[in-house]
Amino acid sequence: MNNDPVVLAFCCHYCAYAAADLAGSMRLQYPGTIRALRLPCTGKIEVNYILAAFERGVDGVIVAGCLEGGCHFQEGNLRARRRVERAKELLAEIGVEPERLEMYNLSSAEGTRFAEIAAEMNERIAKLGLSPLRRSAVELESAVQEMDELAQARLAADQRKRAREQAFAALEDDVAYEQAEAQLVGERT
Repeated sequence: MNNDPVVLAFCCHYCAYAAADLAGSMRLQYPGTIRALRLPCTGKIEVNYILAAFERGVDGVIVAGCLEGGCHFQEGNLRARRRVERAKELLAEIGVEPERLEMYNLSSAEGTRFAEIAAEMNERIAKLGLSPLRRSAVELESAVQEMDELAQARLAADQRKRAREQAFAALEDDVAYEQAEAQLVGERT
């Protein structure tokens, strides 16, 4: 990781991360400096989280979400695209090339496309050179690990929230069933 460009790929759990996993399962070659971090949805990514990746010294960022119109959270990828555009504007304002950041949409079946995106972005960053905010290899590895831990914590919190929502929905269904059953019993007597 010394002078190789480091690119973080913030990937949606349902599509882009599955595509990255598929690329690995298919043994497709893409640069080892691409670090895929799994998010519950790209719609959960905030501008400050993207900028924090650059502040911590990464050379490029990919935000990879579901296909437009196919987001599991309805419009999460559309929100992410707007946030990516805003982050690009802010990067330009502080003198960092906005080309270091890109949003892609892909399905879980596009492992080949993920490998192409990774290679394309790695090549782009190599042409731009290392980030002006680049840190030492040790600091950068620690920062990437920290970003991964934050992403995993966000994913775990989202999964707990969804489990609670499903449990409450099941409970409401049980209550509704019991009420309907009581009403039928009452009508029969």
